[in-house]
Amino acid sequence: MNLKTLRSLIHRRVRYRITRTGALFVLAVALTGAGAFLSANNLLFLIFSAMLALLFVSGFLSRLVLSGLELELLLPEHVSARAPTPARIRIRNLKRLTPSFSIELAGRPDAVAQTPSILKAPLYFPLIPGHGEVEAAIEVTFPFRGRHRENLFAISTRFPFGFLRKTAIVPLHRETVVYPSLEPHEDDRPLLDLIAGELETNQRGAGLDFYRIRPYETTDNARLVDWKTTAHTGALQVREFSQDRRPVVEIYLDRCIRPGRNDWFERAVEQCAFVVWYLSEKDNEIWLRSQRYSVAVPDEAEVYSVLRFLALTEPLVSLSDDSEPVENPLDPSNTRLAFSDRPFEFENSGWHSLSQGL
Repeated sequence: MNLKTLRSLIHRRVRYRITRTGALFVLAVALTGAGAFLSANNLLFLIFSAMLALLFVSGFLSRLVLSGLELELLLPEHVSARAPTPARIRIRNLKRLTPSFSIELAGRPDAVAQTPSILKAPLYFPLIPGHGEVEAAIEVTFPFRGRHRENLFAISTRFPFGFLRKTAIVPLHRETVVYPSLEPHEDDRPLLDLIAGELETNQRGAGLDFYRIRPYETTDNARLVDWKTTAHTGALQVREFSQDRRPVVEIYLDRCIRPGRNDWFERAVEQCAFVVWYLSEKDNEIWLRSQRYSVAVPDEAEVYSVLRFLALTEPLVSLSDDSEPVENPLDPSNTRLAFSDRPFEFENSGWHSLSQGL
């Protein structure tokens, strides 16, 4: 038997915890038994026997109530870390005739994987009929991004007399890809202002919507000269128009980090995911790039494909100065944003580094 199998058996076993009512009843059984043996009273022996039988029946019924229960967790298609997510839990009673009474379902932290429970508030089911099922709405919270393959739940009952609380630990095997957190942080406001400024700067072009009037430059077309404003100011002025196409934003996530910078990388991934989600909501075209990864949204893929990549990406820890070379932007006219642990190298290559805010 290997270590993994042993841990699985430990987690699946039924655990017992005596309640306050049970402790008082056990004390009463002990006193009754002592009185019966000391006095040799047949009536006390009958009462003592009945109380012991009640204890055994209670244990048997509670074990029967917990057996044959099957859990199913129904999650939405897209889940992000640390965001309360509406879901549904379904409990099936596989016993053909015997119902299950007074069932409480709660989340359980995984001591082996050192992960907290995804279910914060317990649920109570007064009755699950034989060969039937019940379903309830719940709210789950995944603590971090990545693949979640197993979640622990505790099914417990105090049926029938409340002497013991019996708990069965049920591992729910289901692979869920959790996106990075998409909620803005308090220090993300300067980042959003910076992105808005960059987009506004790159909005100028040869479109039809008027943008502004500015002084004439030698590279401007003479047809754009605004003669009325020129006559008013005494200097050549030109009309500037916004671009017809949606602005394109190039984002580069540099996975090369120095040793001990994993926390920085997690924060960079979260900020990158938030920026990608924010820009997609604004109908901007996004080109996300990283080491051996490049995709355009929405031309080549949906934004959820990018979020899945960010959910599963891992850092490339560089133990020397010979890290991978910095890639240049695809188009200098695009808004160029980079998340990197080596910001000065990216700034020298034409990127606007966002690492200072991390």
